[in-house]
Amino acid sequence: MSSEYAKQLGAKLRAIRTQQGLSLHGVEEKSQGRWKAVVVGSYERGDRAVTVQRLAELADFYGVPVQELLPGTTPGGAAEPPPKLVLDLERLAHVPPEKAGPLQRYAATIQSQRGDYNGKVLSIRQDDLRTLAVIYDQSPSVLTEQLITWGVLDADARRAVAHEDA
Repeated sequence: MSSEYAKQLGAKLRAIRTQQGLSLHGVEEKSQGRWKAVVVGSYERGDRAVTVQRLAELADFYGVPVQELLPGTTPGGAAEPPPKLVLDLERLAHVPPEKAGPLQRYAATIQSQRGDYNGKVLSIRQDDLRTLAVIYDQSPSVLTEQLITWGVLDADARRAVAHEDA
């Protein structure tokens, strides 16, 4: 395994772990010692080669398909990707349903399609934001401001929308 590939694989492993809100020690605790923090950390840094068997076991532990951990499974080519749009699902649960109902249903559908039930955050795509803007009968930038006001999107999301408008 090339050093660059190992680092890309490690970045994917780290992204999945942090998406689930786990520290390296949290992985060790949750796995009851099956996955040592030092070993997972060395995989994430690309310092240690991971076997296909161990990668499959780690994917199972994280509850994701193995292909989600493999480098090169997302389209490339952009010099710098726009900031991610990350919904705070915990805050969304506290927004009155008459305001957030369509967004809650949309987020639940995405979670179901992805099998992503961490319940804390959900990354959405620019296309999702455009679809939600149609549902809310607002422009994507106006909807983004509304979601920031509700505390559901981070203020950094403005840059993603500005990147889209550029």
